[in-house]
Amino acid sequence: MAAIHVMRTHTVKIRRALLASVVIAFVMTAGATAGPGGGGGKGMHTPRTEGADLLPNAGRDALRQVVQNQCLQNWRQHKDPSPCERIWLSSPQPDSPGYAVLEDRKGGAHYLLIPLQTFSGTESGELLDPDLPNYFAQAWNARDLLDAYVGHAVPRTAVGLALNTSRARDQDQFHIHIECLRPEVFDALHAAAAQITVKWSPITVMGSTYEAMRIADPSLDATRPFGLVAQLSPDAKHHLENYTVLITGMQYPDGAGFVILTSTGPTAELLLDPGCTVAGGGG
Repeated sequence: MAAIHVMRTHTVKIRRALLASVVIAFVMTAGATAGPGGGGGKGMHTPRTEGADLLPNAGRDALRQVVQNQCLQNWRQHKDPSPCERIWLSSPQPDSPGYAVLEDRKGGAHYLLIPLQTFSGTESGELLDPDLPNYFAQAWNARDLLDAYVGHAVPRTAVGLALNTSRARDQDQFHIHIECLRPEVFDALHAAAAQITVKWSPITVMGSTYEAMRIADPSLDATRPFGLVAQLSPDAKHHLENYTVLITGMQYPDGAGFVILTSTGPTAELLLDPGCTVAGGGG
């Protein structure tokens, strides 16, 4: 299944140049299409004070309805993913799998990756399916959206991807939070980098204990985070809905990689900062 990049190379170059001069403009670009699939996305923009409003009466189904009934339909009809930032489809077929990236309604440097298909959260029995799209890798590839809020490229070591437990979220549609790490989380993880190995081991972050594991894969493309969590224990394998997940970029002495944290305690979203203070945001 070929991945379709949603921005032309020359648009990316222009964007980087603008970011370097700290000039944030609103640019709309048509999505590029290559191979059998299609996708689209907005260009650089000034982040809103608040993100897209969710449907007022949709309750816990609001994210799914916004993505399926607004973003996807707008893309099919007008090649515009609004109110989402991006849409990615695996093929031109109407029922093609894919995902959308939506700015969180609270605003800031905070985005959500959401599957286009109806898909529940961590309680889904499909999480360990080897054919499940690699949503964490796709969320990681959308981290450039944080740059516009900050005014420059956010280091990979400052970016966090979080998945809440079933009891800690207010939306039933699967979604991954894309934000920056809280400064104290950044400091704790990098202070412990030498002790983080390819085997699960406990680590204390913001006063709570998480299990941590090093991921050597520099892109997450070859990594199945849910499979890693399932290896932690029989309970984790059979009750993934009780385990929160955080993934962030790390720079180890022998190369770039990631660290994955999991726990049945405080949800991972609490480790993130939509103000992106650690990368110079919020001011």
